[in-house]
Amino acid sequence: MKYHNITKADMLNGEGLRVVLWVSGCNHACPGCHNQITWNANNGLLFDESAKEEIFNELKEDWCAGLTLSGGDPLFPLNRPVIKDLVLEVREKFPNKTIWCYTGYTWEELQKEKKKDPNIESILENIDVLLDGRFILKEADEKIHYVGSRNQRVIDVPKSLENKKIILYIDNAKEVEV
Repeated sequence: MKYHNITKADMLNGEGLRVVLWVSGCNHACPGCHNQITWNANNGLLFDESAKEEIFNELKEDWCAGLTLSGGDPLFPLNRPVIKDLVLEVREKFPNKTIWCYTGYTWEELQKEKKKDPNIESILENIDVLLDGRFILKEADEKIHYVGSRNQRVIDVPKSLENKKIILYIDNAKEVEV
């Protein structure tokens, strides 16, 4: 897997100050995407032990609320094995940190896809928040939190898996059923 950047003390991509991994690879090609440079899975830097240590060093800090996976698309098929291993390791080493994951896939698409790709199930079982759905330019809304268009959802993954239905995560865990 390749990545473009690791940002530190990011306050726009999840609750609290976070470390964000911007991965390469996305097949959605959403018109109006703010990060088109990350679409090509062959562009960027190789995600290696050094990059992982950079993330872990930030997660060790008290100020860091957790890890956000963005891109590109962390759930782009070629990224899934590495993302799975990363979230498992973060969950083990930093159990009090949250993991947020952006994807252009919808929750419903991922539920179907996990039957073919067991990486998806492992990822979902180890993240806290999934920000799902393709960016739709005509539904863009800069007033909503964390996502760019009204069709995208901020999903509380553990509660959704437990209840077998989507439970939205809205600012400090206020629940909304969909």
